[in-house]
Amino acid sequence: MTKLNVSISAEPLFRLGNIDITNSMLTGIAVSVFLVGFSFWLSRNLKLSKSVKGVQNVAEMIIESLYNLMVSVAGEAKTKEFFPLIATFFLYILFSNWLELLPGVGTIGIMGMDHEGKTLFAPLVRPPSADFNATLGLALISVSMIQIVGFKHLSFAYFQRFINFKNPMKFVMGLLDIISELSKIISFAFRLFGNIFAGEVLLAVSLALIPFLAPLPFMGLEIFIGLIQALVFAILTLVFMNTATLPHEEEH
Repeated sequence: MTKLNVSISAEPLFRLGNIDITNSMLTGIAVSVFLVGFSFWLSRNLKLSKSVKGVQNVAEMIIESLYNLMVSVAGEAKTKEFFPLIATFFLYILFSNWLELLPGVGTIGIMGMDHEGKTLFAPLVRPPSADFNATLGLALISVSMIQIVGFKHLSFAYFQRFINFKNPMKFVMGLLDIISELSKIISFAFRLFGNIFAGEVLLAVSLALIPFLAPLPFMGLEIFIGLIQALVFAILTLVFMNTATLPHEEEH
């Protein structure tokens, strides 16, 4: 029976100065490097080759499908503006989610000691989406960009939805809008973290009980959940960014 290892927090692998470098941090960097490298290779190949085949064809299909979905939500003009950010969210989260399906994730690692002298096992690879710090960072970027886009399109009129002293009712509604914006951070972070971490625990438990047969149906389920969670995060960000560009009266 495989030894079960479940930890809510990401495990530190080594220290860089005063900073603990965790397995999820290294994995997040690896995903970023892979996506940047693949994008560079794909764009270079498209310039050099007249025909599109194999991996290029699949990549084009994914990008085109995502673009068309965004057009149906926000329109052509805003899709052109928002597409780089939304596509980056989708692809980064998608590959981060699917990392938990790779062989050795959560089972291959190093043994270490904590501050109390207890022996700990630290997996070398942990999906960034299964680390709350990573999902919180993504949520902060998302909500920050929503405010930046709103200010870019409406200038200082954007903040009238939050601060309005002319009407007591609008003042109260503004306070509720502020709470709503802050709650988006919690919603984004916990939704992504909860679903992916729960899937990681499910796979770990099934792998510990029956190593070869039990995880197979759950792996299929996690492929679907990983895709849906990446799509939900990206499309919700798009919807909120699109809403932020509308005047307050038109938004209601």
